[in-house]
Amino acid sequence: MSITDEELRSNIRTLLSAAAGKARVLAATKTVDAQTINKIYDMGIDLIGENRVQELMEKLPYLDKRFEIHFIGRLQRNKVKYIVGRVALIHSLDSVPLAEEIDRRAQKLGIVQECLVEVNLGGEESKGGVPLDEVESFIASAAVFGHIKIVGLMGVVPKTCEKENLCAFFTKITKKFIDIKHQNVDNSIMSNAEMRILSLGMTHDYVQALECGSNLIRIGEGVFGART
Repeated sequence: MSITDEELRSNIRTLLSAAAGKARVLAATKTVDAQTINKIYDMGIDLIGENRVQELMEKLPYLDKRFEIHFIGRLQRNKVKYIVGRVALIHSLDSVPLAEEIDRRAQKLGIVQECLVEVNLGGEESKGGVPLDEVESFIASAAVFGHIKIVGLMGVVPKTCEKENLCAFFTKITKKFIDIKHQNVDNSIMSNAEMRILSLGMTHDYVQALECGSNLIRIGEGVFGART
């Protein structure tokens, strides 16, 4: 991957302008070297996300300590120990066994790990995520874990989704997000959830995601250029 500083600045200006007043921009840093990643902090992006545990661990010593770091990829239970306490937010909570392991590791560290529930918008068996109609029951089942805090939802639209249908998918998860947010948390099974982050939209669909209520967009190629 090779991108000039001016190209980086231009890409970031475009994204920050589009997201202004609506959403935070997370730079998805898969395959990007730490030296290039570090440049974007002073260009206006202070939030980065890694997809792979091993890659994050390799880069972590070299990353600017001012970054807020999220984990945005599929997370296996045996890799949880490397992530908890090192990232501000896990985007891919999608099972009770995973929640149990995150809680166990967080308890050992004496922290509460914030997570997003990953929602499988298209019902694709090849993808992780909780089916949309099971999100409330999943959050309720995670209520027993005192060292996890669910702070929102994350979704990815199916790859086969046509552009004109994007908003239909995004709107479904946005409605779910709002429904949970507006519940009376004091008297509800949703008392362990604080719906403040709706993570929708990537390089090729972030415009539609912003229109549909996303307040965090995850951008890889739109920041760093096409991966090679």
